[in-house]
Amino acid sequence: MMLFAFAIKSKRVVVFTDKAPKPIGPYSQAIKTEESLFVSGQIAIKSDGNMDTLNIESECRQVMENIKAIVEAGGYKMNQVVKTTIYTTDLKKFNQINEVYKTYFTADPPARETVQVSALPKGAHLEISVMVQE
Repeated sequence: MMLFAFAIKSKRVVVFTDKAPKPIGPYSQAIKTEESLFVSGQIAIKSDGNMDTLNIESECRQVMENIKAIVEAGGYKMNQVVKTTIYTTDLKKFNQINEVYKTYFTADPPARETVQVSALPKGAHLEISVMVQE
């Protein structure tokens, strides 16, 4: 009996766009493989480095714009997002977050969880990461 083992090496590419903020630590904006894109958690930093924390709605909008820019830089569209994770410092803002979030996923929204955390980088109140597939 002959057994064969095959290793398939997946192509891994770093995705970067200047339409979203530069990473604030040792991570990439996103990693693209042959069929997927993994976008790092985004907070409301504008591409110029300033934060947008005026209110949770504007913060969420900036986060989603960052994500959209990275998703598009990876060659995908927002309707290809299959999974999101939302971290917030205040679940009482859940409805306000949803009001902005749903404008980016108008049909068949991705799977998701929302978790309250005690703190986020740079004093942000919201961080969102996404996974995209073809």
